[in-house]
Amino acid sequence: MTPKTLEKYTSAFTLSDMEIFIFPDLLYALVLANIMSPEIWKWRDDPWFLGIGKMGPLKKIHRVKQYVMEHYNFNLDLETWGLTDKHTEISRFSEFVDMDMLARSNALFGYEGDKYYFDMDIRRHFGLDKFDSDIIPYWKTETVEAMNAFRFKPNHEAGAGECVSLACLYAAALFIVAEVPLEKIFLMGTPLHSQNFVMVDEGVLTNNRRIVTKSMWYNGTELSALARRALEHEQVTYVAHNTGWIHAMYPEATIDPAAYQVFRDKLARFLETPVDFEMFMNFLRDYSRHQKLFQLCFQCHGCSRYIQLEKAFGYEHGSKNRLGDKNGRKLYCEMEEEDLYLQPIDHRFRIYQEDELFTLKPYPAFIESLRLAFPGLENHPEFFADLKKFVHTVPLLPSPKKEFIATSPILMTPGQTREEIIEYLSSIRKSEIGNLKSEIRNLKSEIRNLKSEIGNSDHGSLIADLAFYAGRYMDSCDWKPFFKAAFERNPVSVEQFREMDLQAVYDLLRAWPNESIYDGNRLAQPDEVVNFQRGDGIEKAITLVNIAKARHIEVSLEQHAGIVSIRHGKAKFDFPTQKQLEIALG
Repeated sequence: MTPKTLEKYTSAFTLSDMEIFIFPDLLYALVLANIMSPEIWKWRDDPWFLGIGKMGPLKKIHRVKQYVMEHYNFNLDLETWGLTDKHTEISRFSEFVDMDMLARSNALFGYEGDKYYFDMDIRRHFGLDKFDSDIIPYWKTETVEAMNAFRFKPNHEAGAGECVSLACLYAAALFIVAEVPLEKIFLMGTPLHSQNFVMVDEGVLTNNRRIVTKSMWYNGTELSALARRALEHEQVTYVAHNTGWIHAMYPEATIDPAAYQVFRDKLARFLETPVDFEMFMNFLRDYSRHQKLFQLCFQCHGCSRYIQLEKAFGYEHGSKNRLGDKNGRKLYCEMEEEDLYLQPIDHRFRIYQEDELFTLKPYPAFIESLRLAFPGLENHPEFFADLKKFVHTVPLLPSPKKEFIATSPILMTPGQTREEIIEYLSSIRKSEIGNLKSEIRNLKSEIRNLKSEIGNSDHGSLIADLAFYAGRYMDSCDWKPFFKAAFERNPVSVEQFREMDLQAVYDLLRAWPNESIYDGNRLAQPDEVVNFQRGDGIEKAITLVNIAKARHIEVSLEQHAGIVSIRHGKAKFDFPTQKQLEIALG
């Protein structure tokens, strides 16, 4: 087992943002883990989705969105998954990652692409300013089980997760509930954000809990401005798809190049729009600093009226009418006479909704017409730069000039049952670590590892294998990566019991409900046990071992029928378990 292989597999259990950034296989592995989970399949029995099969594709997506909005919150704090430090993480990855490139691309290691965040000081924004500059958060990406389990935490009445968790949740839910084919779902990760592009209708972006259609992208509201930020300012570091991935940092890619080109073309069309009066008003609503350049002119009782544009926009607050939309003219009637002028306002460019200028036209033609209509705008070059960015965003996607490695795609259809999907994914698994108990399997695993290094392995089935690790199917996974993750990257459980001796820790663990957040023989990590204050006996026992190891206390683990025992000297700590697993602690 190479160090890189071990780190990749152990990262499938902790799924921190930095781990997914370095091992792009993991992002789609989590999507598949969520698809295999019974949790999202339960949604289909909810009355909210009654009759969804008769709905159109876009309406189905809206239906899923509303369910996500009502059942999940966005959560990104420093307490849930704890802290690590740059030195520790760099020492993990430095052998197989260019750290200079990582620093230029990852927010936790030096990236400063989105000036919005860095103008406001990102460390202060996330509460890191009270720690040494070497300290960074784990920000683990949650499985759907962990997202659902947030309801057990104090002050949480619903599920929760960070942006990557929500993106993976959406991808799985759109496939299972909205019946969107996997081929139409592309996951995008940037240094500060994660979202999906779904090729339905004109295109749909998922953005944390919400979705953004093309019309919403251009409506100029604060919510759309937040959704636009990542694609307007950040490098898209990687794109994941059922055919593979492409990453800005790596020279090779496994995504199907034809599928990637379709994605690029469809996204480009989503991010470009012709311009008319409504679109021009949407732009000025978003880029409000330019409103002072214009005055709005309209007819009232046969006479022209003029109003400063920023005052006209002010009337939108508290009104159901908006400038530029089909009911926009009704807003004129809501304006007070004291804000209206009978003569044009000096030094402001006059805009009329009926002007030929605002006949719908491609954005290059509109900008040229605008320059001719208002020559004085040439003195405001930043205006044209902002307008072009608004109507034609050019995303910074990974370059298609890669060494594309042929891999087998994940081929599943929305019509399949959960059982059929699990059977299919199980059948195509190709592990990079193999079964360590078998010398023959070890030899085959080494051969597969070598093939993987030269680009000849079946990458699609590697992602399927990683999906079982991300999904915690410990009856079919190697234990070594699980324990490496449990004992190296679960600081919350260690900190939680810092002031307790092992007996007190044991007593509290036993007092918590003896129920796992994962069904069957799937296992939670120690920090999940502590965060959600519940766990099967095996999970609680491993949590106790983690705490003991952090204190350099020697313990041993024994298993008997339905009991897992931890021994320390003469002390013995028994935990009843419902899991049918043979632990290989090593």
